[in-house]
Amino acid sequence: MNKEEICFMSAIDMFDAIRRQELTSIEITETIIERIEKINPITNAYCTTTFDLAREMAREADDKVKKGEKLGLLNGIPTSIKDLNPVKGIRTTYGSKIYENNIADHDDIAVQRLKNEGCVILGKTNTPEFGFKGVTDNLIFGYSRNPWNLDFTTGGSSGGAASAVVSGLGTLGQGSDGGGSIRHPSSFCGTFGLKPSFGRVPRYPKLFPLGLDLAVIGPIVRNVKDAALMLDAMKGPFEGDKATLPKDGFRYIDKISEVPEGLKIGYSLDLGYAKVIDTEVEKNILHSVELFENFGWNIEHVKMKLRKAQLSFTTIWTSTLGYNLKSYLKEWKDKMDPDLVKLIEAGLGYDGMSLPRAIAVRAQVYETIYKVFKDYDVLITPSTAIPAFKLGIMFPSKINGINVSPTAWMPFSFPFNMTGHPAASIPSGWSSNGLPIGMQIIGRRFDELTVLQVSKAFEELAPWQDKKPNFS
Repeated sequence: MNKEEICFMSAIDMFDAIRRQELTSIEITETIIERIEKINPITNAYCTTTFDLAREMAREADDKVKKGEKLGLLNGIPTSIKDLNPVKGIRTTYGSKIYENNIADHDDIAVQRLKNEGCVILGKTNTPEFGFKGVTDNLIFGYSRNPWNLDFTTGGSSGGAASAVVSGLGTLGQGSDGGGSIRHPSSFCGTFGLKPSFGRVPRYPKLFPLGLDLAVIGPIVRNVKDAALMLDAMKGPFEGDKATLPKDGFRYIDKISEVPEGLKIGYSLDLGYAKVIDTEVEKNILHSVELFENFGWNIEHVKMKLRKAQLSFTTIWTSTLGYNLKSYLKEWKDKMDPDLVKLIEAGLGYDGMSLPRAIAVRAQVYETIYKVFKDYDVLITPSTAIPAFKLGIMFPSKINGINVSPTAWMPFSFPFNMTGHPAASIPSGWSSNGLPIGMQIIGRRFDELTVLQVSKAFEELAPWQDKKPNFS
């Protein structure tokens, strides 16, 4: 097996190779470190590397095998951690000059669980300041670049994680998603990313007091089975996070290959409100949906209408930014991302009824999606309205030549942060200029299993892992 083959192994195969000692974790880790040293200066996926820690964790994983000890789910598997999630003793900046020299004194609970299952932490991946936007750049580390075309964005805010995973710079990527931040970069970079149900993976401790139940932690990977494995490692209740869900009583990895029978799948290309979609994305999603007929599943177009979802989300998001970050403005305003400052100030400018109105609309959005899932087991949409756009802008101003709003490229993602439903982005094809296209697979609340099973079934019909970015 050559070095590139090692870097692009699935976590499942890697675990088995380590368990049998056909490959050691330290051999795998050194191979991936070598690749990071070569490619990361090009893509800027990692903002902080932890190679000494990785080597130590890899040796511990190999020692467990040699001693015949019980192995964790991720024993010896190289993993990246998003720079919004603290790793004890490691620089954690949150993408902000405010925390540029911060060394975390604790592990995020999800990070601790990944450690407990034996992962090997390669470093922290790049993110925009406090994860506030859908592209990945900040004033400390600069832009992360899309491995398929370095002039294009990775998406965000987990853009560093997706760029690393698709480039073979780590087998597993930990991401987080408050409005599409796992699914956007997965769509733009060609990875599989899962936003679990709200509360499936605990979040503790939290940097800011107010979140309004939008953000979740989830996996970014190259293989659907790896997402199941990583979710199994992170999921489960935690007393410190009152929003966490009870145990679900099974492991996703044990059930993911089962193909559900008699599913009724609905699809929408606009959720009843999106104004415009790239023509290549539309064509690809319609073709991809048809593939589900191979399983005997019933496919139907969904008639629905989400009203004022965009305004509601924007109000909630900017109000949250205003409340959480107001105290930084006096000292740090000139050293913060100017677009973040604008959003903070917008969030501080609402009248007293704006947030309650937005929360009321959010309830209406949930009611609409609830009714959809009375009739359908799974909902399919594009992950994003367009493939990746050029680096250096926060959002495109036009789609198909039509002037659009700042959130018009991402109308399919944030509604499911508002409702809490599990949603995944899976690679479904390629644009004419060689950029990935992603399809979103949404399940009923708390039903990650069906999302994973449908994703795995689609992966069998339309695999994408044979394609790799070319850095030569």
